[in-house]
Amino acid sequence: MAFRPYGIIPPIITPTTKEGKINEKVLRQLVNKFIEEGVHGLFPLGTTGEFYAFTEDEMKRILFTVVEETGGRVPVYAGANHITTRGVIEYLKVAKEAKVDAVSVLTPMFISQTQDELYQYYKSIAESTDLPIIIYNNTPKTNINVTPETIARLADIDNIVGVKDSTGDMTNTEEYIRLTRDKENFGVLVGRDTLIYAGLCYGAVGAIASCANIAPKLTASIYNKYTEGDLVGALEAQYDLAPLRILCNMGTFPAVIKEGLVLQGFDVGKCLDPIQELKPEEKQKLKDQLKILNLI
Repeated sequence: MAFRPYGIIPPIITPTTKEGKINEKVLRQLVNKFIEEGVHGLFPLGTTGEFYAFTEDEMKRILFTVVEETGGRVPVYAGANHITTRGVIEYLKVAKEAKVDAVSVLTPMFISQTQDELYQYYKSIAESTDLPIIIYNNTPKTNINVTPETIARLADIDNIVGVKDSTGDMTNTEEYIRLTRDKENFGVLVGRDTLIYAGLCYGAVGAIASCANIAPKLTASIYNKYTEGDLVGALEAQYDLAPLRILCNMGTFPAVIKEGLVLQGFDVGKCLDPIQELKPEEKQKLKDQLKILNLI
């Protein structure tokens, strides 16, 4: 398969109104902001986009809006996450209808699978579609880990084109890269914003970075400078980004990301219940950091 993920891809937040409805106007504003500031793709309905909070009809509206507003300027990756194989396959039909470029599929939640079950899960999903698939491994959220050996097996499937590793475990990321480095059409994406530079040094093809919602230009510069050979500049950009990502540990994710956009003047609303807003002192810490980065 010719498609290969690369670069800095923000898992874009889903703006909502006070009533919890999708704010399409602000979503379009964000699409244009991110593209203008140099990101290499857009990823609606990821963890940062609160994928778990929306109905299928709402998912469809989000995807159609992002694809339409993007207009082919960068690839659009869609989250298609469900506990069951058949549930994911139904969401893939929605993604296909919306004409996204690729899909990200999280490991099943709640149930605990063996590695053979995970292999069959992704194999069955891949066989159900011609869309490029990125495996999404987020052990801290799901308590499930797709081992490097299983990723290496799955990388042999034609339309499984990559994996996003959000474990925060650099050894796990490195093993993903080492065991798939001979697969020309497979790429490893870093899922922890503090490890983008480290991942690129090992051979990662980019990152799906939540902080690229707030600091798209800075985050993209880590990748751009690295690929241009400016390793010192890339590392300095990583150092600049790290404190912002660490502040995301305040509150319940992705409250910090949404609050950061509010501070930048975007009417994105709050996270949907039961996630609560940051405390006043937490908002002040975030505001201070955004000022240091000249983002407000």
